[in-house]
Amino acid sequence: MQYQVLVQSYSENKFIASVVGIPNSTVEGGTREEAIALAKAALESQLASGELVTIEVGKEHSQQQTDPWLKHMGIFASDPTFDDFLAEVAAYRQQVSEEEVFE
Repeated sequence: MQYQVLVQSYSENKFIASVVGIPNSTVEGGTREEAIALAKAALESQLASGELVTIEVGKEHSQQQTDPWLKHMGIFASDPTFDDFLAEVAAYRQQVSEEEVFE
């Protein structure tokens, strides 16, 4: 696997290297190469006693974000005129279908 390492030069013989996104992985070396090698060793040490995993947070909300129509489900459940509305829609669709046949 590949990791990004931030290397900063503080003087001619002081380099600080940190593995990006990994806590406790900041090291100091006398050269750029030494600092990178020490950062690699620090990361390998941490990975030897643990692992990086991917988790999903907020799964309940992700369904609503992927389907914005879910928040509208059931809004007409208690509307006494909704069945009449659906009947009017069905009649209109039937009328349009019949007109298309005759054209």
